[in-house]
Amino acid sequence: MTIGFRIAPVTQRVAPGLCARALKLPAANIGDVMNRIQTMRGGFRPFGGRRAIAGPAFTVKARAGDNLMLHRACDMAAPGDIIVGDGAGDLAIALMGELMIGHAMKRGVQGVVLDGAVRDVEALAAMDIGVWACGATPSGPYKDGPGEIGHPIACGGQVVMPGDLIVADADGVVVVPRAQAAEVIAAAEAHNAKEQQAQAAIDAGTYDRAWVLDALRAKGCEGA
Repeated sequence: MTIGFRIAPVTQRVAPGLCARALKLPAANIGDVMNRIQTMRGGFRPFGGRRAIAGPAFTVKARAGDNLMLHRACDMAAPGDIIVGDGAGDLAIALMGELMIGHAMKRGVQGVVLDGAVRDVEALAAMDIGVWACGATPSGPYKDGPGEIGHPIACGGQVVMPGDLIVADADGVVVVPRAQAAEVIAAAEAHNAKEQQAQAAIDAGTYDRAWVLDALRAKGCEGA
């Protein structure tokens, strides 16, 4: 039985042009236009030198405390990819650190999103790569397997398919299904334009807040 210990190539990726457009948008705007349910759970912290990334997911499922498949992913991922690792949310053992992530960076990988822990935090902060993880610990991993590469995974409470669009910034990480990426990014651009208009009204002191009372009254709030 190969389920749980197998490698498949990632053959379909979100278009580079969509990644470039997504990089100009806040992750929050992208999440908002997907009914606010495509964001990874809170707790993913930026550890790398890049503070925003957008690119195709190179998916990895690792056994808690073991990084053998993540090592292979660092060798396989294409330039521009984001390695997305399901480490089962375990924070007792770091699955990646300076050497692995430095190797991936040298190969052109733009980022790592890891549902688990990292180490070598000071070194990661100086690297030109994005790294989002749930914590840090000096404890090192084992290298025995099993795991999977290039198959669907769960990361941060979201299903991630190989080639999906991953966007991460200071707020956290959002997952955009590859097939809907063009539609989502167009909607997020429009949403961002509206938010910029709202900010301009706030700055000018003309922001219309009538909707707050309207919403309260529509819901039957006493005293509104």
